[in-house]
Amino acid sequence: MYPVELTTPMSKDLTDSGFDGLTTAEQVDDVLTQKEGTVLLVVNSVCGCAAANARPGAKMAMENEKRPNKAVTVFAGVDKEAVNKAREHMLPYPPSSPSIALFKDGKLVHFLERHHIEGRSSEIIAANLKMAFDRYC
Repeated sequence: MYPVELTTPMSKDLTDSGFDGLTTAEQVDDVLTQKEGTVLLVVNSVCGCAAANARPGAKMAMENEKRPNKAVTVFAGVDKEAVNKAREHMLPYPPSSPSIALFKDGKLVHFLERHHIEGRSSEIIAANLKMAFDRYC
């Protein structure tokens, strides 16, 4: 587990941009099991690819004309229960942080694992997510 002093600014990077921070398994279930609408979930991380690629890419994508009804985030290494529950919803994909998932009507429809994020620019990640938003939102 990471010290909260270290991760708070990284969490605020998304929550200050309109993402809701989920910290419990119940909150994750409440959001991801909604039978109508779309939800973008970012599994945040302390790694450099989260800072340079995932968080900026997710924020840029949310500027798209079509976008999810809700944007949420959990923090790997901090919100253990919430992250574990989120990962249950992202099966059959293995645990990955950072990662970005799009859910529609309670079902996973688009997923970016760490290997899709690492080494790619935030603009490429945003473009990938915008294509998914245009298709599913």
